[in-house]
Amino acid sequence: MNKNSEQNEKLQTLRHSASHVLADAVKQLYPGVKLGIGPAIEEGFYYDFDFSECKTRSKDGVQGNFLSPEDLAAIEEKMGEIIRQNLPFVREVKSKREAEEILKAAKEKYKLELLGELADQEITFYRHGNFADLCKGPHVAATGEIKAYKLLSIAGAYWRGSEKNQMLQRIYGTAFGDKKALDDYLKFMEEAQKRDHRKLGKELELFSFNELAGAGLVLYHPKGAMLRQIIVDYITSKHLEKGYQLISSPQILKSDIWIKSGHYGYYKENMYIFESEEQEYAVKPMNCPGHILVYASRIRSYREFPIRYFELGNVYRHEKSGVLHGLLRVRGFTQDDAHIFCLREQVEEEVINVLDFVKETLLVFGFDKFDVEISTRPEKYIGKDEDWAEATGALISALKTKGIPYVINEGDGAFYGPKIDVKLKDAIGRSWQCATIQCDFALPERFDLKYTDSNGEEKRPVMLHRVILGSLERFIGALIENYGGAFPLWLAPVQVKIIPIAEAHVAYGEEMKKKLLEMGIRAEIDTRDEKMQKKIRDAEMVKVPYMAVVGTKEADAKTVSLRSRKEGNVVLSQEEFFEKLEKEIKEKK
Repeated sequence: MNKNSEQNEKLQTLRHSASHVLADAVKQLYPGVKLGIGPAIEEGFYYDFDFSECKTRSKDGVQGNFLSPEDLAAIEEKMGEIIRQNLPFVREVKSKREAEEILKAAKEKYKLELLGELADQEITFYRHGNFADLCKGPHVAATGEIKAYKLLSIAGAYWRGSEKNQMLQRIYGTAFGDKKALDDYLKFMEEAQKRDHRKLGKELELFSFNELAGAGLVLYHPKGAMLRQIIVDYITSKHLEKGYQLISSPQILKSDIWIKSGHYGYYKENMYIFESEEQEYAVKPMNCPGHILVYASRIRSYREFPIRYFELGNVYRHEKSGVLHGLLRVRGFTQDDAHIFCLREQVEEEVINVLDFVKETLLVFGFDKFDVEISTRPEKYIGKDEDWAEATGALISALKTKGIPYVINEGDGAFYGPKIDVKLKDAIGRSWQCATIQCDFALPERFDLKYTDSNGEEKRPVMLHRVILGSLERFIGALIENYGGAFPLWLAPVQVKIIPIAEAHVAYGEEMKKKLLEMGIRAEIDTRDEKMQKKIRDAEMVKVPYMAVVGTKEADAKTVSLRSRKEGNVVLSQEEFFEKLEKEIKEKK
């Protein structure tokens, strides 16, 4: 085990121990509460609680809501008492029958359910003081080792993640080995909250969700739709430059095609399926079957390869309501999806081309750091083992050729092939899933795809599935948080806000707006009967890159008093201003 892995394991042990102390504190403060699960997670820990047998204090009528955020301070204080007692964590081994009797006596119905699924006849509990929990461990030696901890938030969570089960309350917290690490993390979280795309999406009027439309379905407002269109126009033009052909496939397809592709068997629970005129259909969760049908529409020759089909495809997937999260996890989204049909000997070169495309695109959008994973064959898969081996080898070889470091993510490939996942890093170091490249020998086999080689013999092509940005929704969420809503000029939905000092200066402002719009620059004019200072503050609040203040002096001299997010205040002629905008937009800075 390397040093980083050892440190991470110690941290996870510390956090899991903190989750037990949290559960103990809640049990002491709220008798009758039932325990769910309390694991360590990447950035801390959580514990799920059922307060339904406690005296309800829910103010909003939401099932399961008992605690409010204000209660966290009292729970933290109780945790402090337990920690200061420095109670040892003691491992206790029980027979399954003994464990069942203990949990029945405690009326811990969720723990009993978990126990029933364990095959082991020897069951372990971990005890500190009077609190014991069904647990495999490990834990720190004593509660006193938990020196830097913080409870962060409360959320709802269905038991076992199923909407059919009881809604529980989940308390999130974190713990570190020392106070400085905790303080650094809390500062990071404060910055992350300022950048939260859900908060900024509302403040900047980019997007919203509405229960009348349905959970996880995005409503883009004018500014958000403009941002989305800028991204769409850019990525479409780049695909055309790189030899991709635009195609479009239907939103719904008969279930027959999903059965044939394997999605029906492997992905059905995430699909929206319905019946019409005694025929079953599914709303597409993927674009690949439609692309396959386009390929199969006529006889293909080896001379055509590689064939690169591109579609900005709208897809819908039934995500559980508990995992929906702003733009990052939605039910309806758009992928910049492409499928490359090629010869076996072309696979590595095509993967390299895609990797270059990904890097170029991320740099343009302001992301200069990323991590790469290769996900290998899962337990349930289609295709031949030798094809999986060849596909995985081609992906690894492409990364080695480009000198790109990677880690192996065992067993997390698609059911039809291994994949490369690219996770970009934002301005404060967080990872976001972005590009994916999947190498697929299986679907061409299932759909009997063919081409004629140089000898006139029929052969099978290889199919590469790939996205550059991935989900546009997730990518827009990442962009918002990366820039904190203050987009560079070329991406800003409104690039220039013209602010007339008084009504007499509106005509000059309108003249300037007309010229800017004719140049393709997104400009607005603020003609409200408000003081100039308020107009400037309002423009700053919505993070407009440039504010062009115009008064009598500017109108007479055909100049503009320019306020810039980056450069402060400067007076320019109209021509200088226009040239400055065009140069900055062209350079995408």
